Parts: sequence; structure tokens; C-alpha cells
Amino acid sequence: MPTGTSSATTNSAAEAPAGRLRCFLVEDNALIRENLIATLQELLVVEIVGFAVDEKSAIDWIDAGGRDCDLIIIDILLKSGTGFAVLARAKKVLPAAKCVVLTNFASPDIRRRCHELGADAFFDKSAELEQLIEYCAGLP
Repeated sequence: MPTGTSSATTNSAAEAPAGRLRCFLVEDNALIRENLIATLQELLVVEIVGFAVDEKSAIDWIDAGGRDCDLIIIDILLKSGTGFAVLARAKKVLPAAKCVVLTNFASPDIRRRCHELGADAFFDKSAELEQLIEYCAGLP
């Protein structure tokens, strides 16, 4: 399992077995991140390729290029910055990757803004984790 602090952390592309969903997480809460990783790995065939805890680290990871990533799960409120900029950058630089917002701030305005920025899906952390898992299970 990847570890790190304020910078993005990654695994080598050679580490992921064929057929796995390759996922990058943008989540600043360590407990939530570790529980989400454990849940995803228990219920899905997923490889966590890394994570970031702030906007800058996430964007740096996206901009590094050469990322073989199928799914980016993004929280909105981060240690510094927001997931809005991360979402916008990911959709521009990694158009093939699915971008999913997972946040506790699931107001209609936040949902609308995320969809305007290109979010493929939006889930409330406190009430829609099953829907997130179902969504991820349906990805190729």
C-alpha cells in the first residue's frame, strides 16, 4: 500500500497485474484514505498507483506524464487547495481516466460544479460508498 505525506506517492507501472483497475487517490484524511484503499482492494480488482493529500501534489502527479491510470478518486476539501483544480487538470491531461469525486460536501452546488468540470461521477462519503463501489465495479 502506498504511503506518503504531502507529496504524491506512486507505484511503478510494472507492479500492476494485467486486468486491474489502476486508481490514484486524492484524499488528505489518512484514516479515510486507508479505509478506502482497504475497501477497494477487498471488493474490487484494483491497484492503488498512488495518492496525494493536497492540490499541488495531485496536479504535479497528473502533470508528470506517463501515468497508466484508469480512475482518479478526488476529495474536494484537501490539506491545501481543493479538488476542483485537480479535477479540471485531470480531465485535461488524462482524458481517458475516469474522474470520480468522493466528498462529505455533497451539496447541489458542489455536485453541479464538479459535473461542470467534467466529473464522471460524484458520491457522498457519508451515504454513497456502496454506489462508489458499484460504479468502480462497472468500469472496464
